[in-house]
Amino acid sequence: MTQPYVPNLSHCGIFCRDLDLMKAFYTGVFDMQETDRGEGVTFRFQIVFLSGRHDQHHQLVLAGGRASDAPSTVMQLSFKVQTLDHLREARRRALALGATQMRGLNHGNALSIYCMDPEDNTVEVYLDTPWYVSQPHGDPLDLDQDDAAIWAQTESVVRTDPSFMPVAEWASRFVQRRELRGGAP
Repeated sequence: MTQPYVPNLSHCGIFCRDLDLMKAFYTGVFDMQETDRGEGVTFRFQIVFLSGRHDQHHQLVLAGGRASDAPSTVMQLSFKVQTLDHLREARRRALALGATQMRGLNHGNALSIYCMDPEDNTVEVYLDTPWYVSQPHGDPLDLDQDDAAIWAQTESVVRTDPSFMPVAEWASRFVQRRELRGGAP
């Protein structure tokens, strides 16, 4: 191999009861657009491809065929944003488009909101912090506080955790472990 082997998770798909409802939710909350739609050749149901990036044909695939009484098997779909205001905007949009069970969690290494989409799949929207603490870690997150208070509270909590380190140090250790296993940096 001339290129190092570095797989990159690029998209996921979920079975849906109502494709149009689910498309409206994900395009409305996350500014995705439909890139293609049709009946699958080997999967004989309607498939809708969505992306929020010009360089990625699809990031999310919605497929029909989920029975009306079938529970979700999605543990969570996670979307990354860059600022606390983006997190607040995602919360506003999701609630306006039918999300339920909205809650905020401070993971120390990320600030997250979680909700259920219109078909009861768990959706997370998060932004990274500059710190690492071992996971799982979850304190309440109140997005109605101002940014400075949220960041100060987060830093105060993570610095008391025995596993605390700057995320750059965690990343360096990750690369070292990978190299010891003979993997690409």
